[in-house]
Amino acid sequence: MSADPAPGPASARFFDDFAAGERFVTGETVLDEAEIVAFARQFDPQPIHVDAESAAAGPYGGLIASGFQTMALGFRLFHDLGLLGEACIGGPGIDNVRFRRPARSGDRIHAIATVAETRPSRSKPDRGYLRMAYEVRNQRDEAVLSYEIVHILMRRPADS
Repeated sequence: MSADPAPGPASARFFDDFAAGERFVTGETVLDEAEIVAFARQFDPQPIHVDAESAAAGPYGGLIASGFQTMALGFRLFHDLGLLGEACIGGPGIDNVRFRRPARSGDRIHAIATVAETRPSRSKPDRGYLRMAYEVRNQRDEAVLSYEIVHILMRRPADS
């Protein structure tokens, strides 16, 4: 994966620093056939991801990246923006995952992350829930994957 390094902790945000509707566009990375096959052999060993000959005869006309790999790369690209930092303490899950179209070797992908909702925690006032809608797009600006992640972020300390 060829993504730029994270900008660093100075750009990290707390829950209070996000607003619904904010949109973030990441840098891009290029999918590589060897990485596609290596990932799939370990985590998603379907013929469409690991066997070029079988994949060529299949419905996609060639190898395609695992959707799990594409999702992980999209999240990594967002992470590399350096916005979440230490204020992010996890999340309860990923929702509405949709594999929109195949991602292939040579594709340049980037992610667009939009703040869908911010909600302070009712039971733990030191944190809040940030629902982000992610869309991974290719070099033709076609959506290849979409999903939502709820991140739990600490609120900005009163002394900062």
